[in-house]
Amino acid sequence: MPPETFTSTRADQPLLPTLRRFLPFLWPAGQPRLKARIVVAMLLVIGSKLIQVFGAAFTLKYAVDRMAADDRSLTTLVILLVVGYAASRFGTTLFDNLRNAVFERVGQDATRRLAATVFRHLHALSLDFHLSRRTGAVTKVVERGTKSIDTMLYFLLFNIAPTLFELVLVLGLFWTKFGWPLVVATVMMVVGYILFTRMVTDWRNALRARMNDLDTGAVAHAVDSLLNFETVKYFGAEEREAKRYDDAIAAYAEAAVKSENSLAWLNLGQAAITNVMLAGGMAYVVWQWSRGTASAGDVVFVSTLLAQLFRPLDLLGMVYRTIRQGALDMAAMFDLIDTPASVVDVVDAPVLAVSAGHVRFENVSFGYDAGRPILRDLELDVPAGSTLAVVGPSGAGKSTLARQVVEAVEQ
Repeated sequence: MPPETFTSTRADQPLLPTLRRFLPFLWPAGQPRLKARIVVAMLLVIGSKLIQVFGAAFTLKYAVDRMAADDRSLTTLVILLVVGYAASRFGTTLFDNLRNAVFERVGQDATRRLAATVFRHLHALSLDFHLSRRTGAVTKVVERGTKSIDTMLYFLLFNIAPTLFELVLVLGLFWTKFGWPLVVATVMMVVGYILFTRMVTDWRNALRARMNDLDTGAVAHAVDSLLNFETVKYFGAEEREAKRYDDAIAAYAEAAVKSENSLAWLNLGQAAITNVMLAGGMAYVVWQWSRGTASAGDVVFVSTLLAQLFRPLDLLGMVYRTIRQGALDMAAMFDLIDTPASVVDVVDAPVLAVSAGHVRFENVSFGYDAGRPILRDLELDVPAGSTLAVVGPSGAGKSTLARQVVEAVEQ
């Protein structure tokens, strides 16, 4: 029976329970400075969106309205508004970068403390746990889980949350200035955009999984063939091996083409939804302008807000895929933390007192699994103060014998 690997087997790991487990590491008790950094970072997120919506969009709208008035005396005001528009765009970039700088220490600290918690728990587990699992697989679970923290925090706090906040602001402005039809159309298009992106991304994930499997198979065949170079030469199988490798690479190339084509379909579909919404929204405002209820600047206003709203949604496919994979990786790491230790120290347990140190084995049989016994009816007596040398080939049970002594003390 091969050693057990430790991975999460749940394909659709719920995100909220995983985030709830992680929250104490993100909002640590007794760390007011880190909490202050989180608050400042969120204020910078809000400030960035407020500047982007109320600064950039409104200044450009007012500049176009003043120019449409055909009053040359307003030239200075128009220039100031255009400069204000550029300043608003710079302010958004400034706030975003300040946010990243402020929050970076929080993310790194949370990652460090979670990794230390996992590492400490691994040392608290019994020897049986480590013997029954591949160490490389366990360390890979920890590595993937800790690496996914920073990425998930960035996308959740600085992509999804700000976009939702901006959507609320935009819908509020559309409701007050243009009425419910534009609000309903925007909501429908955003929902359609999200559903389309998720559907195509799930399809692309399946294609990428097959592509990765074929890539792994091709590399494995190449390595195996080269490692057995002498055998291939003896049997004159060079052409056969080259043909097998070429077939493996061809299958990978075909899968890679399908994966790349699926990305093109995703981009085309997203662009179609975005531009249909943009054209429909601007046409609706032009219709209101024809009735005298909207200005020329309102067309630019709606165009700017919709373009800003859909820009972060362009990354939605990558965000969805990353968060889904991150939830799986973090869940596997938390499953590792939840693994109970088979040997637990009793509260207020007395210190082990060794007076004589006499070791005796009487009819001891042991094996790491039922099909492979190592010790059979062992009789052994080691008096206190004496030295015993155990000699034997590899796998005879020399290390197992020492482990049984430690195991007896733990029990």
